Amino acid sequence: MSVTRRHLLAAGAGAAVAAGVQQGASAADLPPLGTYDVVVIGSGAAGMTAALTAAKQGLSTVVLEKAPTFGGSAARSGAGIWIPNNPVLLAAGVPDTPAKAAAYLAAVVGPDVPAARQRAFLTHGPAMISFVLANSPLRFRWMEGYSDYYPELPGGLPNGRSIEPDQFDGKLLGAELAHLNPPYLDVPAGLVVFSADYKWLALSAVSVKGAAVATECLARGTKAALLGQTPLTMGQSLAAGLRKGLLDAGVPVRLNTPLTELYVENGTVAGAVTPGGLYRARRGVIVGSGGFEHNAAMRAQYQRQPIGTEWTVGAKENTGDGIRAGQRLGADVALMDDAWWGPAIPLPGEPYFCLAERTLPGGLVVNAAGRRFVNEAAPYSDVVHTMYDRNPTDPDIPAWLIVDQNYRNRYLFRDIAPTFVLPADWYGSGAAHKAWTFDALATSIGVPAAALRTTVDRFNSLALKGDDTDFGRGDSVYDHYYTDPSVLPNSCLAPLWLPPYYAFRLVPGDLGTKGGLVTDARARVLRPDGSVVPGLYAAGNASAAVMGHSYAGAGSTIGPAMTFGYVAGRDIAGVL
Repeated sequence: MSVTRRHLLAAGAGAAVAAGVQQGASAADLPPLGTYDVVVIGSGAAGMTAALTAAKQGLSTVVLEKAPTFGGSAARSGAGIWIPNNPVLLAAGVPDTPAKAAAYLAAVVGPDVPAARQRAFLTHGPAMISFVLANSPLRFRWMEGYSDYYPELPGGLPNGRSIEPDQFDGKLLGAELAHLNPPYLDVPAGLVVFSADYKWLALSAVSVKGAAVATECLARGTKAALLGQTPLTMGQSLAAGLRKGLLDAGVPVRLNTPLTELYVENGTVAGAVTPGGLYRARRGVIVGSGGFEHNAAMRAQYQRQPIGTEWTVGAKENTGDGIRAGQRLGADVALMDDAWWGPAIPLPGEPYFCLAERTLPGGLVVNAAGRRFVNEAAPYSDVVHTMYDRNPTDPDIPAWLIVDQNYRNRYLFRDIAPTFVLPADWYGSGAAHKAWTFDALATSIGVPAAALRTTVDRFNSLALKGDDTDFGRGDSVYDHYYTDPSVLPNSCLAPLWLPPYYAFRLVPGDLGTKGGLVTDARARVLRPDGSVVPGLYAAGNASAAVMGHSYAGAGSTIGPAMTFGYVAGRDIAGVL
């Protein structure tokens, strides 16, 4: 790890602030709000797993949450969890081994992440799942068929390693259910839908299996209603299940309690300063406060342009508070230029993180020149990396997803059923365009008409042959996850032929930022010289991701977040 002039200046500034905290904000100056063994910042997947782990080791623990709700971005998410060799996978007969997992992760991550951190994730991840199963009402399901994102690499699994939470009855939370952060997208009323169902629901109008899955979702909802349950799935289930574990363990979660500073005593982080006063920590502080996706100044400082806060779907309270507090104590940061990217459609009110829609046959993505520039079905983070890499010389931001009426007649789009009219405000905002010819569509979105016609003609010829020799769409097993198996010879590819035609604006969206405090294999926060900041731990998006600049599979955000929260809790307890 190189120590640059910027690092040295940051470390010097951090030391000065730390001294100021000790000298200018002594415990006597701060109203005491309690003393605990462990103070956890943030109630997302990382924070709640850390708190549950510490509590079950006999440590008194409190969780401080900035928002008026608990669950953070995890509660909003689909809650895929990527943990190789976990007991849920092995019980389902998934042919995973430690050697396969290590080879695959190393191939995906490369040299960006120390081998010791990779080993820590792979070693402790399965134990974390076993711990959560034993100490909360959460249960999990294998997302069968959701391929690792690079299944052709050594150790990759075409049938996938991702799991997701099983159905959870929200009534088990009692009054606390009212404080659960709402989902990013509501599940239709009366249905119980898992993440793994969405690929089939998108096809329910054209697929027997899609229709069967829709019927099963309705049956689950009907059964839950008859039993008087409040059924939760995906991120709602994950957050509610972890919160129930904390309730049973007697761990308080203080909502509306933001971190303003880390409290330092005798050179060790010994508590958290909040607007109301000081929470002391005898053993340590674990920062699980999320990334900085809603901090415009930090995004402008660290990330490539164009960027802002309006394209992210991360929890709105994620403004980098924990990261900045650590930096002020001299902590190092890494991967600050990166995020858990994905193409997003900037719809009115909130962006839509685009998964199946850009992969389904009958659509293609073009840039400002009216040309394709990427495999539309590639892992979503790769698509945005390509957009940023190419944008300075061949503008790809915004890009445009082009589809025809045949596509709209067949597939769900976000939550708009096939053949249904798109909302008028999508068109009014410029997020969607519609025209009866490609020339008129090109004029509407500001790309050269001749180039768009040529691109569509070329794409159609490749689609009819089923072989994308230009960008390899369909070459990877992963490419076929969100596609239509009834389309042959390549389920990713179909020509555009039926007017009217549609264009949807694509921008670099994200699920949250992935840069943050540098940690070691024990989740301890490090300075630029590699030394430990005593008493300070970090996990989740407040820490630099163990995935580096890549993305191993669905749940590569939450899986490591929970794992390193678990690692931090055990290390503080001295049982790692």
